[in-house]
Amino acid sequence: MPLVAKPLRGLFLGLFGAFALFGTSMTLIGASLPKILGEFGWTYASAGAVIAASAAAYSLSSLGSGKVLNSIGPKAAVLIGLGSCVLGLAFFASSPSFMANLCLNLLIGAGQGLIEPAVNWSALRMDEEEGSGRAMNLMHGAFAIGAVAGPLILGLMIAGGLPWTLLFRAIAVLFALLGIALAAMPFSRLGAVESARGKSVAGGRPARAPAYYLGFLCLLLYVGAEIGISNWIAEYFVSIFAADPAFAPLAVSLFWAGLLAGRFSVPALYRGSRLDAVLLGFSLLLTAATAALCALGFAAPGRNLLWIPSALTFLAGLGCSIIYPTVISLVGISCREGQADAISFAVSGGGVGLFAFPFLMSWISQNYGIKAGFASYALVAASTAAACAALARTFARRRRAA
Repeated sequence: MPLVAKPLRGLFLGLFGAFALFGTSMTLIGASLPKILGEFGWTYASAGAVIAASAAAYSLSSLGSGKVLNSIGPKAAVLIGLGSCVLGLAFFASSPSFMANLCLNLLIGAGQGLIEPAVNWSALRMDEEEGSGRAMNLMHGAFAIGAVAGPLILGLMIAGGLPWTLLFRAIAVLFALLGIALAAMPFSRLGAVESARGKSVAGGRPARAPAYYLGFLCLLLYVGAEIGISNWIAEYFVSIFAADPAFAPLAVSLFWAGLLAGRFSVPALYRGSRLDAVLLGFSLLLTAATAALCALGFAAPGRNLLWIPSALTFLAGLGCSIIYPTVISLVGISCREGQADAISFAVSGGGVGLFAFPFLMSWISQNYGIKAGFASYALVAASTAAACAALARTFARRRRAA
C-alpha cells in the first residue's frame, strides 16, 4: 500500500519542504549560540530569555491553532505561519539588541506554532494505512533534515569565514518562496476540516480521553528535552569538551542526524502495529543516552574524548526520533472527533515545554554551571519516558478493548 495517495503526493512534498525549513528555523539559533554569546555579549540568562520568547509565542499560537484550523483551514494557517517566520528571520541577529531580537523571535515562534499543527493534521489525513504512523514519521523526518542541514551549513560558513547571520536571511527567502508554492497546492483534497467543526473539546469526547491529556504531558516533557539538548549542545561541547567553535554546530547536526535516521528508518523497516511499544523503547534510549552524556561531562571532560560525546549525542537524537510523531499519531487515533483540537492541544504542550525549560536551563547554568544545567535534561528525559509509558499503556488498553 502506498504511503500517500497519488492525488496528495504533491501536497505532501510541499508540506515536507515546509517542515524541513521549520526544522532549520527551530535549531538555527541554538547552533548560533556560541557566536551570539561571543559577539553580542549576552549572558546565559539573556540567551535563555530570547529562546523562551519564541517558545512562549509558539505555545500560545499552537494552543489556538485548533480553532484557527477549524475556522480558516490548514492552507491559510500554514501561509500565515510562513509569513510570520519570514519577517522574524529576515531581521534576527541584524543587531546585538537584546530586546529587538527577543521581539523578532516572538514572530518566529508565533509562525512555527501555526505551521506545525496544520502540517500534523494534514499528515494524519494523508495516511493511507490508518494507524500506521508512517506518513507522520516521514513528515517529521523532514523536520530532522532541516535541523541537520541548518547547523551543518552554519558550521561550514563559520569555518569559511562567511557572516553567520547570512543564513538567517537565506532561510527567510526560502520560506517566502515555499509560501508562494503552497498557495497553489490543493489543500481541499484533504477534505473534512468541516467534520471537526462543532466537535471541539467543549463537545466532550476528546477532553475526556486520557490520551488527550497524556499527549500534552508527553510533548511538554519531550520538547523540553529535545529542544533543550539541541539549543545547548553546541555550547556544552565548547565549554566542557573544548571543541572548536567551528565544530560546535556540527554537534547539533549530530543530534538531529540521529533523529533523521530514526524518522526514516522506522517507517521503512517497521511494519508492525505496536506503536505503543516502539514509543516506549525509543524514550528509554533517549533517557540512557542523555544520562550518559551528562555523566561524561562531570567525569571526563576534555577534547581527547570528543568522539564519545559525539556518539552519545547521536544516540540521544535517535532516541528522540519517533517520540513526537508517534505521540501525535496516538493522540489523533484516540481522539477521532475534534481531531484538530486534540492535536493542537498536544502540540501546545510541546510549546509549554519549549517555553519553560530554557528558563530552567539558563538559570541553573548561570548559577551552577552548564554541566549542572545540562544534567537537568537527563531528568527531563527520564520524565519523558515515564509519560510515554503511561500513554503507551493507555493506548494498548484502548486497542484491546476495541
